[in-house]
Amino acid sequence: MITLEAARVNAGYSQQEAGKLFGVHYQTVAKWEQDNSKMPYNMIEKIPIIYHISKDNIFFGNKNEFIRLLRGRR
Repeated sequence: MITLEAARVNAGYSQQEAGKLFGVHYQTVAKWEQDNSKMPYNMIEKIPIIYHISKDNIFFGNKNEFIRLLRGRR
């Protein structure tokens, strides 16, 4: 699993570019990248189209929780 931010970076987009592709302001993308637990389902459905990665491979929740989970695996 990877974060939404990692998916965007791997796809080669800036937050501004991703915002245009999702049809939202870039600050909305930034907000989702910190905590996408309340990301609208219609936007989640766009992830594979825009980032070319299955939505099943994206961690949904608070980014800090993802980091905590990774640290716990060590």
